Amino acid sequence: MATAEQGQRGVGELTGEIVPDIARFTGKHSELEVDKYFRALVKLEGSDLHMKVGRPPMVRVRGELRPLNRGPVDAEEMVRLLFPMMEERTRKIYDEDGGCDFAYTVDVDGVNWRFRVNMLQQMGKMGLVARRVNNLIPDFAGLHLPPVIEKLCHFDQGMVLLAGVTGSGKSTTIASMLNHVNKLYRKHILTLEDPIEFVFSEEKCLINQREIGIDVKDFKIGMKHAVREDPDVMLVGEMRDEETFMTAIHASETGHLVFGTVHASSAATTIGRILDLFPEEMHGALRSAISSNMKAILAQKLLKSIKPGVQRVPTVEIMTFSPTVRKLVLEGDDHKLPDAIRIGAEEGMQDFTMSLKDLIDHELIDRPTAFAVAPNIDALKMALKGIDVRAPGIL
Repeated sequence: MATAEQGQRGVGELTGEIVPDIARFTGKHSELEVDKYFRALVKLEGSDLHMKVGRPPMVRVRGELRPLNRGPVDAEEMVRLLFPMMEERTRKIYDEDGGCDFAYTVDVDGVNWRFRVNMLQQMGKMGLVARRVNNLIPDFAGLHLPPVIEKLCHFDQGMVLLAGVTGSGKSTTIASMLNHVNKLYRKHILTLEDPIEFVFSEEKCLINQREIGIDVKDFKIGMKHAVREDPDVMLVGEMRDEETFMTAIHASETGHLVFGTVHASSAATTIGRILDLFPEEMHGALRSAISSNMKAILAQKLLKSIKPGVQRVPTVEIMTFSPTVRKLVLEGDDHKLPDAIRIGAEEGMQDFTMSLKDLIDHELIDRPTAFAVAPNIDALKMALKGIDVRAPGIL
C-alpha cells in the first residue's frame, strides 16, 4: 500500500515538486506528468478520467468508458503519477481515510480546465476518478432542462433539493440555477462545497465560495458561520448527515433560499432518504418542517443523446410542494406522492414518464434508451401513443 509518507519521501525523486496551495487561487501549478491524461480527456470531450493499476487510463465519452492508447499503468507508475497532485492536507486525508476529494486545474491550449478529483485506494493500490467541470456554466436551454426550473430560482426563502446518483448532473443543474439568480438579482450567494466545482463570475450577485477542508474545517462549522455571513442564497452541497440537513432547514426557515443535493432515485423517495438520517421519534417534526419549507425536489438522470453535438441530456422528475404534496408529506402518505406528481402539471410537476416522452418528441433520445430507464414501461408506451398518463389517480 502506498502511504502519504512514501509519496512524500519519493516525490522529489519521481516527479518534482508538490502542487503548492497557491495553485488553488491562481489556477496554475507546476507541470505534472499526469496532466497529459487530463488533456486527453478534454480533447476527446469526455466527462470522466479513470486510472486503475493494471489498466490503461480510461475516459468516459458519451457515457461509455474507453481506454487511452497506451499500456496498463503499474503500481509504481501510479504512485509517481498521482501523489504529486496532492497537497499536504489532502495527502494526510488520503493516508487516514483511504481516499480524498479535491479540485484540480490543468491548462489545455491556454484555457484552465477544472476537474473534481477523487483519489482512492482499492486492494492496497492507488487509483483516481476525475470529473471534468465545464468552464462555462450552461443555461437551462443549453442543458435541455424543462422551462419550469426557472421558476424555482425566484423564491426568497425555502429549500430546493436535487436528487440523483453520482454522475447524474446534479451539480451542473444547481450551478445553472445559481447562475440564473446571479444574472437577475443583487443578492449574496454563499456556497459550501467539497470540493468547489464551478467557479462563478459575479454579475449582479456577490458570490462567496468556501471549500470544505481549505476555507473551513467542515460543513458543520461552515453552516454555523453561514448564518452570520448575510447570505440570501446558499448552496450546501450534499445533505449527507443529520446536522447538515437540520442546519439547512433552519436556514430555509429564517429567510434564506437553500439549494442542496441528496442521493435518491426519485423525488418521492427523497423524503424517506431524509428521514433515514434521523431517529424515528423525530420524523413527525421533520415532516412538518419539510412540508412547510421545501419548495421543490428534482430527481435527475443523464442519458445518451442522439442529437448531433449533444452528448447527454437529463431526464428530470419535478415535485413542487403544492398543497396536495404538503398534505401527503405531513401525513406520511409518501406512497401517494408519485400520483400527486403525475397529476400536478398545473403546479409545474412532471414525472420521469412525461420527461422521457418529451425527450423522445424533441429527438434528443431514442426509444430504447427511454425504455431502459423508464420506471413504468407501460405508462411510457401509453404516453407515446397519445394516451394521457396524467389522468387523475387515487389520492
